[in-house]
Formats: sequence, structure tokens, C-alpha cells
Amino acid sequence: MLCCASCPGRDRRSRGLEVEPQGVLTRDDIKNGWVQKMVAELGGVMRVLSEDELVASLDAALRGADLSAGVWLFAYGSLIWNPAFHFSDRRIATIYGHHRRFCLWTHLGRGCPERPGLVLGLERGGSCRGVAYRVAPEIAREELGIVWRREMVSGAYLPRWITARTERGPVRAIGFVINHAHERYARYLPDQRVAEVIATAEGRLGPCADYLVNTVDHLAELGIHDAPLERLRARVLALRAAASPSAGPTHFPREGSNERSRSGRS
Repeated sequence: MLCCASCPGRDRRSRGLEVEPQGVLTRDDIKNGWVQKMVAELGGVMRVLSEDELVASLDAALRGADLSAGVWLFAYGSLIWNPAFHFSDRRIATIYGHHRRFCLWTHLGRGCPERPGLVLGLERGGSCRGVAYRVAPEIAREELGIVWRREMVSGAYLPRWITARTERGPVRAIGFVINHAHERYARYLPDQRVAEVIATAEGRLGPCADYLVNTVDHLAELGIHDAPLERLRARVLALRAAASPSAGPTHFPREGSNERSRSGRS
């Protein structure tokens, strides 16, 4: 069940999905370059964008945008339950033309080089319900810089302006769409394969299964039910239970392919 010798959980006994509360990426972690440092320790397995490249990417995303009323960000995964940036408004929102899918290999945050995990990206087609965050104009640049150091660390996503529809009307928001040209893009993985990866992978931020369950549970708390993710959650829990039949009650800390590539998002 444990990921590999390079993972922090290698000396812990498997206890179902019960883990020590190690796995929250904090605002200070991001500002202090924790993600970049952890990637560097992997020894070149994953390319990290330089500070200049990150700044250029953010500049390009904001070019021509009117920031006088702030900036909206569309969250569909871990940014829902662990945003780590300051925001002034939050609304449930729906976008059309993309859906969330486990389509990016990770060998740092929720996986390791020998057994990578999977994290979510926005894939073409369908629709997606999530959360739209408004970042106030006076702090927009600083807060977006934090988001960029987290989401754009390797260029696996493409920041795109999308229309997010909320109960108070549509807003233009930045969403992170999967980059199909990236080496860590996972294309057309069977559902069972996805479940097996998520059930067994573990990285610096903890088990990949925690990432899935936190996402599904927090979506449900908002009244959002993603049927494919809920089915995946059930399948992963079944695999975990089968692998650890003596495990006690399931507990989660609250956190507030293309198979040619065997790696993924930090």
C-alpha cells in the first residue's frame, strides 16, 4: 500500500485512509518555495518553471484584463478545500466546455517517482461545478503570484479565461486547464486503473486517496454532487479496504494517459 522508499509514509503501517495531519500545503510553504525545493530534491525528474517564466506566464494571463474590480479564479479541486490565498468573495459556479478529470500524474505531492499519483485538471467537454473566488484588486498581483507558484510550477496547466456562471450572474474567471502537450498529461486511463493509482500512491502531502476524498466531501458540503468522482471514491475506498481488511474506521483530516509518463503535479 505504501508508495515507495522515497515517500514520507514509508515507515508507517497502513491504516486504511487514516493519516497523520501532515498534508496541507500552506500559504507560507508556497511563498517560501517549498514546492520548488521538493522538486529539486527529485534530481531533475520534473522540470520547474523559473521565477522569470512564472512572472511571464502571469503577465500574459493578465494582459489586457481589467483588474479594477479584482480577479476571479475558478476552483475545481484542492483549491476548494485548501485555497491558501486571500479572497474577498466566494460563489458556487458552473463552467461549460470543460469537466474535471484525474488527468495529471504527480510524483511529489500525492505520489512519488516509483509510484506516481494522479490529480485533477480541467479536460475538454462537458461542464464542471466548483467555486469561484474573487481576489480584491489591491492584492490581486500578490495573491495570484502565490496561486501561480502552486498551480503553474511545471507548466502542466494552461491558465485560461472562462465564464463561470453563478447565482448572482456570470463572471470571467481564470481556470487551470490541462496542458495536453505536457509530458505528465494522463490520457484515456481506464476507470479501474485510475482507482488503483489513487488507492496506492502517496507523496510528500500524504496519500493520493486523501486528495480525492477531500475533494468529493467538500463538494458535497457545498451541495455539489459529481457522480463520476463519487463512484471513483467508492471504488478507491473498496480497494483500500480490501488491501487493509483489519483497518479501523475510516478517518480523514479536514483540510480547509497516456501511460508513457510516470509522473505528475506537485
